[in-house]
Amino acid sequence: MNQEIYENLRMGFETAYIDSRISSNLAFKPQFVSNNHQEGKKVISSIEDELLSCDKFQISVAFITMSGITPLLQTLKELEEKNIPGEILTTNYLSFSEPRALKKLQELKNIQLKMYDVDAADEGFHTKGYIFKNREIYRIIIGSSNITSAALTSNKEWNTKIVSAEQGEIAEQILAEYNQLWNSQYALDYEDFIENYVQQYEIVKHQRDTAKDEGITSLEKYKLQPNSMQVGFITNLKKILALGEKRALLISATGTGKTYASAFAMRELGFKRVLFLVHRNQLAKQAKRSYEKVFNKKVTMGIVGAGNHDYDADYVFATRDTLWREEHLYHYNPTDFDCIILDEAHHSAADTYQRIMNYFTPKLWLGMTATPDKRDDNIEGRNIYEIFHYQIAYEIRLQQAMEENMLCPFHYFGISDLSMIGDGKGRNKTITTEDFNLLTSDERVKHIIEQANYFGYSGDRVKGLIFCSRIAESRELSDKFNKMINPDTGKYFRTIALNGDADENERAESFERLAMDEADATDDIQPLDYIFSVEILNEGVDIIEVNQVIMLRPTQSPIVFIQQLGRGLRKAAGKEFVVILDFIGNYEKNFMIPIALSGDRTYNPDTIRKYVISGNSTIPGASTVHFDAVAKEKIFRSINKIRGMKAIIKDSYTSLKNRLGRVPYLMDFYENGEIDPLVIIREYKTYQDFLVSVENECHREKITDQEKLTLEYLSKTVLSGVRPYELEILKRLFHSDLISLPELTNELKNTYLHSFDEASLENAIQVLEGRFVSKEAEYQKYKKIDIIGDHDAKFIRRMVSYAKRLQHSEFYKQMDDLIRVGLRRYQDKFGKNQAADSPFVLYEKYSRRDVSLLMNCGRDLSSIMYGMKRIGDDVFIFITYHKVGAESEELQYAEGKPDYADAFTDSMIFRWDSQIGKGPESSYMQNVMGAKRKHLMVKKSDAETSFYYMGTCDILSAVGDKKMDNNGKMKDITKVTMKMHQPVREDLLKYLESNLLDEEGKAV
Repeated sequence: MNQEIYENLRMGFETAYIDSRISSNLAFKPQFVSNNHQEGKKVISSIEDELLSCDKFQISVAFITMSGITPLLQTLKELEEKNIPGEILTTNYLSFSEPRALKKLQELKNIQLKMYDVDAADEGFHTKGYIFKNREIYRIIIGSSNITSAALTSNKEWNTKIVSAEQGEIAEQILAEYNQLWNSQYALDYEDFIENYVQQYEIVKHQRDTAKDEGITSLEKYKLQPNSMQVGFITNLKKILALGEKRALLISATGTGKTYASAFAMRELGFKRVLFLVHRNQLAKQAKRSYEKVFNKKVTMGIVGAGNHDYDADYVFATRDTLWREEHLYHYNPTDFDCIILDEAHHSAADTYQRIMNYFTPKLWLGMTATPDKRDDNIEGRNIYEIFHYQIAYEIRLQQAMEENMLCPFHYFGISDLSMIGDGKGRNKTITTEDFNLLTSDERVKHIIEQANYFGYSGDRVKGLIFCSRIAESRELSDKFNKMINPDTGKYFRTIALNGDADENERAESFERLAMDEADATDDIQPLDYIFSVEILNEGVDIIEVNQVIMLRPTQSPIVFIQQLGRGLRKAAGKEFVVILDFIGNYEKNFMIPIALSGDRTYNPDTIRKYVISGNSTIPGASTVHFDAVAKEKIFRSINKIRGMKAIIKDSYTSLKNRLGRVPYLMDFYENGEIDPLVIIREYKTYQDFLVSVENECHREKITDQEKLTLEYLSKTVLSGVRPYELEILKRLFHSDLISLPELTNELKNTYLHSFDEASLENAIQVLEGRFVSKEAEYQKYKKIDIIGDHDAKFIRRMVSYAKRLQHSEFYKQMDDLIRVGLRRYQDKFGKNQAADSPFVLYEKYSRRDVSLLMNCGRDLSSIMYGMKRIGDDVFIFITYHKVGAESEELQYAEGKPDYADAFTDSMIFRWDSQIGKGPESSYMQNVMGAKRKHLMVKKSDAETSFYYMGTCDILSAVGDKKMDNNGKMKDITKVTMKMHQPVREDLLKYLESNLLDEEGKAV
């Protein structure tokens, strides 16, 4: 063992067991391993990280289930391809381990599986240990976690990760114990145990299922209890009614129990007659069944539609297409119903619904939807929020629903599709025969089947939905599937294509066939493995048994993505999880995928990137998210080239305006989690310019040119909230002509405590004079903002002209909006984590302009801040982690972008090459070496405009070397080794080190 590894082990031990303030390499630090998605921690993430970096792994756990194996399948496949050997030892204890999971592991060529027979050994077996070897180092996770979904993702679990050299006593003892168990006479090979174990498992499973079935009717009918969403909804609905409102909207993610929520509400509110309106007969029957479980036989219930005419029932379940017709509508008086419920209320603007709504006058109109925001909401009369008087009784989106365990957990796998047609052709309604053949090629069909079979499903058989981009494609793929053998059954696939031309009976029969079990098959009706479709399954389909969803189309909208994913999220008996397979091609809007999965609607590129990197650690509950390496890079490339942002911003604005019932401002976007205000400003310079673009004449003359100039300067200078001083001064200048500088200093010291910096406050005053610019011409332009007049050591004076401008209501509103957003951003992103001795926050992103501001440079130095910049006692080193290659074969590298060997060797050590021509004795390197504080700023590629602040570092060595320049001449450079003061965060390091891909998906 070399000295460097020894030192890393020693430092890791000191950090973990002696003093947490000591910095050490994360790879060598013992850690506590648990589940807490809010802190970005899950046991599964720790196990996957070790699997992906080991030379060999050995696992000993009591239980293994399919729900535990499934989220690991992508990682295990990668290890098989790399031929990383693995051993897994489990037990027959309680006959709990699932044979399907054991079979799946055995099929992996690199894994040897054994089962310890506790009955024959006559002893308990409760080990939960994961051993990973990397060269001469062992990393061992030991604690409470079996390979089950809950243990790896959501349970309260306590594990510790030990890091030891091979010769370490702890590692030797654990390995000796493991090897003793592995080589025991009671540890049986797969072929020796599987037949008897399957028989034993089936007997025990049958006994468990029988026990579960007893009393299920009484549980459903008499012990049915509202969940947290339903309780909150009922409470808020009562408040809305108490205020005299007659309309309310329930916004709730698919699968969270909207129908039950409405049934509980009707019961609690004591409504005698209720009309439940849906747009398909099948949904009317499903809703009626749910209501019967809540009400038992206390009220009469009937259906109007599909040949049923139960007009006089207390609770009527009717279809829109039946009730809007006069011969049915006029069976009722306008006041016959206490409440009318509109399911899928986002359709309520349609003429058929409006005819019904204009006829009846109930005490309450209740709308229910998972997707209230539609593209035509800006058209008069089509705003769903307006139709329901902006009264939102309750709102629960996908993320919160997962937090509260309302949905079936999902395991999402983003898989790289075979080379497909691109966006331009893919969006066309008609495509060439050649392109269609690509979409439906035998090669692609084989690829889809292989992936669907590998990642599997929960339950006895697959019950899947497959979403395609066009109807012809769905039909052709279904035909081809039906000619292929299902690897799971050894029989041909049974699939159909179901689209808009299918009538109600065809749809109902198809859904029944998909949901049914093999045991229920008859000569007349056989089960389906898959239904292929384009759009008709997006909403209003309640096949709770769906256990696999396959997406074969580009993601164009987060709303549609969630609708389709949501088809599998309803809980059902025998379904522990649903597998989501998303085949990702080279599409412009791939960035929509992490937006949809995370629920984050800010469209902030860094937030989207972060979710792709670490979404699996932060997603709530037992659900998991994985992207294969190629799919991940396709998404990163899409993020770097987001197009049509102005259209996205306008859609977000329309949605927010509809929801609020007024013109939204930047703070509304921020508080409602909509488009990041900085993204809006990047596209439009000022919010005023944006308002003119969407509201046109209504806002064109609302502010003067000077007011707009002020907003432009402040929007690009202080809106980001990287420091609060300018904003605090501006806030006080709203109401004061004179600010006492000593009093302001004391107030800010009390507010910002250790992070307060008096020099920065003084610099902030100069910034508000329009001086923070890069060129003299800019200063001549922005000095006209006229905010601060003459000032001295005692007072800051507000200019009279600025005071007059603040009397203009629209200018005041936009200034107040800008200041509030800036201060909130500072509090949320920077203030909480800012160190006492630095204006920077670890791992936040900063532009060169931000660095100029925070270092009190007095002006914007970004145009001359490349590679390295010395500012006083500080030096900043700017790194682009992945360099762009040369366009000409005659050049060594892209002009101005040499292929420097800049890289992290681990979480603590960074190696950096100086500029070509800058040897160790050069003034350039002397500036670096002589700086008191050395800061490292890194971005992944030139597609990013700002840099992650990686912290400060020390230089361990600076050695002279030679490098060829673009003219073919050898020049001096300096090879520098740095050690970070803080270990780099793991998820960020993964992101930086992941490969860039070219347009064909190949590493560059």
